[in-house]
Amino acid sequence: MSVSSLLKKKCYVNGKWISAKDGAVFVVTNPSTGEIVGEVPDMIEGDTNEAIAAADAAFQTWSQTTAKERCQILHKWNDLILKHKEELAAILTKEMGKPLKESMGEIGYGASFVDWFAEEARRVYGDVITTPAKGRKLFAFKQPVGVAGMITPWNFPHAMVTRKAGAALAAGCTVVLKPAEDTPFSALALCELGEQAGFPPGVLNVVTCSRPNAAKVGNAICTSPLVAKISFTGSTAVGKILLKTGASTVKKFSLELGGNAPFIVFDTADVDRAVAGLMVCKFRNSGQTCVCANRILVQENVYDSFVEKVVAAMKEQLHVGDGFDAKCTVGPLINQRAVEKVENHIKNALSNGGKLILGGKRHKLGGTFFEPTLISNATTDMLFCTEETFAPMAAIIKFKTEEEATRIANDTRSGLAGYFYSNDHQQIWRVADKINVGILGVNEGLVSCVEGPFGGVKESGIGIEGSKYGIEDYLHIKYVCIGGL
Repeated sequence: MSVSSLLKKKCYVNGKWISAKDGAVFVVTNPSTGEIVGEVPDMIEGDTNEAIAAADAAFQTWSQTTAKERCQILHKWNDLILKHKEELAAILTKEMGKPLKESMGEIGYGASFVDWFAEEARRVYGDVITTPAKGRKLFAFKQPVGVAGMITPWNFPHAMVTRKAGAALAAGCTVVLKPAEDTPFSALALCELGEQAGFPPGVLNVVTCSRPNAAKVGNAICTSPLVAKISFTGSTAVGKILLKTGASTVKKFSLELGGNAPFIVFDTADVDRAVAGLMVCKFRNSGQTCVCANRILVQENVYDSFVEKVVAAMKEQLHVGDGFDAKCTVGPLINQRAVEKVENHIKNALSNGGKLILGGKRHKLGGTFFEPTLISNATTDMLFCTEETFAPMAAIIKFKTEEEATRIANDTRSGLAGYFYSNDHQQIWRVADKINVGILGVNEGLVSCVEGPFGGVKESGIGIEGSKYGIEDYLHIKYVCIGGL
């Protein structure tokens, strides 16, 4: 199958490829070249409500399929994803810009969730409960919640679809999904492969819309009484709006929101390992991940050595370019808003005493390419400490004591991911207990995997994705008491 046969330019609703009712479309461009990738339907409330109705109708039968039947279809979907990983990766790089090698990695990562939840479908267990009275039997059954509405981000346009939809479909739910307007084609390609795998019409639906219509589509999903569950990955600000809107119909929510990850290097650490961890944690996907190191804290005794080694690593490992260039390790930022944000963070840091070591400006390639940037002498009152930078900028703060580092790490309303490096086992247990995040890497900069639960605390979200816990967000418990026995 060619890239062109998977590059779908219509929405997928009730097993059919359709346009918006009013015929409206919007253009998706390659952030690397500015070239048009294609046009997709610009849907609004009416189109979305039709998709929801189709999902609700399909739920009546899909929820009654056996776990084994769902498992088999999900395994077929996984096999097709892996069979066409090169085409899927090419689509991903075209619409999002990340290096092709990273896109290939994302396809494998995304497929792992389909494979995992195919098996988890067969491990949804209930309970037999001890009765307090004779003549009764008590049971707890787990059942699918219903239609799941999903809104996915642009930075992982393949894996965020499979991580959410894989769990929902395994549980017996049906799906209505709105991908980010910057990257709709990865989700649509997955629908094509899902149809080939055997998902019945209405089980998996994707509606696309432009940024101006995003609020309308999101509102339709959040307010529909037919939608029982919302899963969203994106900014904290938007997550709060969705949560408030969905309250009108008391939906179940999973929210994976913004992060502000601390990355702490103690003087007990293996500095070389910490540098290697930072490189993958900070600069993967051009710094555009919710679990990126955002506040880098290095203890004073190893500060100079760490900065020196990071400079050398950045010069050696980071190569800005088009995602299809084999040498590229840093692709473009997603759009001009992202460029303006990192420029603002750099300007703020330098005006408040930061020292520019590397980069600091737009790349000579133009467009949304940006030079990997390193700033030393950073302080906690700089803008990057309160906002996710979401760009290839690393600013390094010096600290003195363990207590100071943990205090700074927790001084945020975010609580998604955190990292620290130490070879002192007592310190490892102390700090791991103190840092208030949902995901913690100790001597490791890349921690995400299908087996590990992914979710935040505080204003970084609600619920868990992946792992054995991920399917639970798509199930409810029904208590059954049988009397007169």
